[in-house]
Amino acid sequence: MATKDKVLDVFKSMDKPFRPGEIAEQIGIDSKEVSKIIKELREEGKVYSPKRCYYALK
Repeated sequence: MATKDKVLDVFKSMDKPFRPGEIAEQIGIDSKEVSKIIKELREEGKVYSPKRCYYALK
């Protein structure tokens, strides 16, 4: 499974906003990598930031 899909699965499994570090811990990758993926997902319109440094599915 692609890392991007793993990040999306974490968002789908919980309905609360996450910080990139929390997602990184759950899937076992570096938080900087998660931040890059979240940036891509924001550009695609799949996630948004309800408050500073937290992200959730649209």
